[in-house]
Amino acid sequence: MSDMLVTLAIAPQTGIRLAEVGFLLIALAGIGLVAAEIPALKLGTMRTVAAGIALALAGLLLVIATHWGHFGSGL
Repeated sequence: MSDMLVTLAIAPQTGIRLAEVGFLLIALAGIGLVAAEIPALKLGTMRTVAAGIALALAGLLLVIATHWGHFGSGL
């Protein structure tokens, strides 16, 4: 049974890259949320949904970078 246990490891540099992409997605989501509130720009609901998806992906990437990529551990 222990043979089936697989440890996922990511190099610290890869963890940093994942975190950078996560932070970029957060910034883009913020811009998308602001753009969704501007009446002159169409597709406000779609922009809000896209921003929500971007925030969810960013959160997932940051969890992966922190847990398995040792992002923020001072390495």
